[in-house]
Amino acid sequence: MLSGEVYYPSEEVIKNANVKNWDELNERAVKDYEGFWEEMAKELHWFEKWQKVLDDSDKPFYKWFTGAKTNIVYNCLDRHVKTFRRNKLALIWEGEDGQLRTMSYFALHREVCKFANVLKSMGVEKGDRVTIYMGRIPEIVIAMLAAARIGAIHSVVYGGFSVESLAERIEDSNSKVLITADGAFQRGKIVPLKQIADEALQRCGTVEHVLVVKRTDQEINMESGRDLWYHELMNLPIATQNCALEIMDAEDPLFILYTSGTTGKPKAILHTHGGYMVGVYTTLKFVFDIKEEDRYWCAADPGWITGHSYIVYGPLLNGTTSFMYEGAPNFPYPNRWWQMIEKYGINILYTAPTAIRGLMRFGESWVKRHDLSSLRLLGSVGEPINPEAWKWYYRVVGNEKCPIMDTWWQTETGMFMITPMPCVPLKPGSGSRPFPGIQMDILDEDGNPVKPNEEGYLVIKTPWPAMLRTVYKDPERYVNQYWSKYPGYYMTGDSARRDEDGYYWIIGRVDDVIKVSGYRLGTAEIESALVSHPAVAEAAAIGLPHEVKGNAIYTYVILKNGYEKSTALIEELRKHVAHEVGPIAKPESIEFVDSLPKTRSGKIMRRVLKARALGEDPGNISTMED
Repeated sequence: MLSGEVYYPSEEVIKNANVKNWDELNERAVKDYEGFWEEMAKELHWFEKWQKVLDDSDKPFYKWFTGAKTNIVYNCLDRHVKTFRRNKLALIWEGEDGQLRTMSYFALHREVCKFANVLKSMGVEKGDRVTIYMGRIPEIVIAMLAAARIGAIHSVVYGGFSVESLAERIEDSNSKVLITADGAFQRGKIVPLKQIADEALQRCGTVEHVLVVKRTDQEINMESGRDLWYHELMNLPIATQNCALEIMDAEDPLFILYTSGTTGKPKAILHTHGGYMVGVYTTLKFVFDIKEEDRYWCAADPGWITGHSYIVYGPLLNGTTSFMYEGAPNFPYPNRWWQMIEKYGINILYTAPTAIRGLMRFGESWVKRHDLSSLRLLGSVGEPINPEAWKWYYRVVGNEKCPIMDTWWQTETGMFMITPMPCVPLKPGSGSRPFPGIQMDILDEDGNPVKPNEEGYLVIKTPWPAMLRTVYKDPERYVNQYWSKYPGYYMTGDSARRDEDGYYWIIGRVDDVIKVSGYRLGTAEIESALVSHPAVAEAAAIGLPHEVKGNAIYTYVILKNGYEKSTALIEELRKHVAHEVGPIAKPESIEFVDSLPKTRSGKIMRRVLKARALGEDPGNISTMED
């Protein structure tokens, strides 16, 4: 029996799960780590087999499946088209305006081949970089797969980024083609993507062609000789339905993806065809228990790693049907998501705690008016989920029958690293244990493992297939940032604790830790305590300089509907945090606000709050939603 609050899976869930016994699988993977990953790799197609599963001769520049030849797109599309999946839906898409589009594996394969031929006609070759900048529309998936098919390296820039961020990423990657759209629909308004792209291109001179998808039909500037319409190109004789696939080495680059750049210069994380493919295929299959008949919805954006791994590549590798929605979860009403789950019979929903907490604010009635009985699994990603939101998600959305797969991983890891599976007992707020075979630890400042329930630095002790290979054009930064603090161990940059049952609890980024009177307190811990109070919808905590304590805790709180701001409530919340976390965590100040500064992926920008509190310039806020 496990200690603390535990939710055990039902007999039915275990009976139908792809993995029925986590311990057995883990034992097998630990005993023969390379053999485990080799076994998983054999489920995919390779034009030539590997000579070595893991090559660790040049640490920390690990290589996987060396000597093997493949192409991730062959495994995502071509192999399915030769089976019964040919006519199975690969993608169901709904626009914010209600437009519906569907594509079978056959249709998606055809569109990818056509667009790959278009890219080739633009002079795009193996190893060239292609920047993709658009909203959540099917063409973003087509563009990624088309680039990968011909061996080009795609660099997707999230469609909410500013002129400066886009220009910086195009210039750093030295892209020769930019694929964008005239605009994107977001909360009833149009995001002027093409206009932003035009301004960005005035600052960088590498792009030769701009290919533009018509989505909003608004009037835009089209520069003669440079800008071309996607739909017109796809109707030309060059866009034939057959496109020879570039056979890639397992270690050839697949994509680069820039970290959000909320701090410091953005760095491009590089992932490769072979190992990344095996990692995302395996983790999605086991963690989200993919079944042939599933309709799976990862509600992230393809512009982030979650979208790359678990909207585009993971689902297609597993031959599943993926749902994609263009707009926001609460527009025009807070039931938009629940409406679509009911309408399309979605079985799996994977989203961020920020979205869950945001929808919690509107109460249960918006959810309850819809039939969500098709759901069998829920998932969480992006940040630690506070127990209060976990329980609401489990009880209200999942009707107490859907296990929640709370996943911890990073752009750098490419795949889930700490995660349960449906057969695993769950603790609200914990991602449970590392994925089978992955060995992790929590270390103190001197590199010694900490005791149970003590906080420390989260590290990964063994290489894994989907790991980043380097920072693009900057191998020195790769070594310094990830492998230098504890030589031989990958430094995640997160602080965590592990309980007596071996369950991991992520506290937050090391730079999201506030040191008060010598005690290290995670912002996530304080925020979680505040949100557990019935009056609080969302909260953010920062540390501000204090002459006695070193730092004092300042918090910002959004109240739920029906609660009034008052000094009595402030005092009640301060006592509540002291009770939940300890007297040392009692906030010095609580400010009631109507909104919080967030990146478009939903992460609270605490540095902006800190700059505001100190009266300083917040710096680059182009990644901010509002």
